Amino acid sequence: MLIYKPKRPSGRAAEHSCLLFFLRDRFSTGHLIAPKNGDLIVTSQKRELGALEKWYLSRYLSPPALPNQQQVDYPSFKLVIVGDGGTGKTTFVKRHLTGEFEKKYEPTIGVEVHPLDFHTNCGKIRFYCWDTAGQEKFGGLRDGYYIHGQCAIIMFDVTARLTYKNVPTWHRDLCRVCENIPIVLCGNKIDVKNRQVKAKMVTFHRKKNLQYYEISAKSNYNFEKPFLYLARKLAGDQNLHFVESPALAPPEVQIDLAQQQLHEQELAAAAAQPLPDDDDESLD
Repeated sequence: MLIYKPKRPSGRAAEHSCLLFFLRDRFSTGHLIAPKNGDLIVTSQKRELGALEKWYLSRYLSPPALPNQQQVDYPSFKLVIVGDGGTGKTTFVKRHLTGEFEKKYEPTIGVEVHPLDFHTNCGKIRFYCWDTAGQEKFGGLRDGYYIHGQCAIIMFDVTARLTYKNVPTWHRDLCRVCENIPIVLCGNKIDVKNRQVKAKMVTFHRKKNLQYYEISAKSNYNFEKPFLYLARKLAGDQNLHFVESPALAPPEVQIDLAQQQLHEQELAAAAAQPLPDDDDESLD
């Protein structure tokens, strides 16, 4: 049995009532939580969480603290971002101006942690986005990067085929440490004309039941979609939505409406195609 002593409630706790996360990452045995005398009791019994238990969950439980990490009184989650070097992971995270201003460097692991806040109809949430700072160019990432990860983004570059071919490796390494977390696959740089990985070639997410978005970090196209998907999965509420847009850096390139519609049509056509029989991703 484990006992978790929560911090005292804040006056803003009520607005987070639908942001529930059920300890599948922290307690791998699937234990339930029962409140008693202000503590959270983790037992081996399994049953549906009651209203009071959900009340405790939604207000007091937060991810493990990191060095130099500011504690907040609203739900926060560790989001790990992986993918080959040069795919645009850092550019993507830096679009969120508040997160860029408040980022912290973790020297023991060699990453930058960007706190990205979003305002939802259920209250504010925060993603602590872990950026590799380019160390993946020198080999694989250490397990310390993945540990306690609660959600993830795998990114590849649609103008570089090798970055997509390496997606299964990143997915395997991620799932080896972080089991059963929501994952989004992102194809970045769709603003670039010389696209090498066409929408019909991207099938890995369908095989692994992942969400896929095509994005353009430099134009802010679809910036919020990966975060909204992850927030809904973590909250267990498909009706959750963002009520205001975060402050983003001005777009460096533009994607006009016609281009957006073309991308959507190509994605719809790709989704309607049968999956290839072979296990390897076809880039022909």
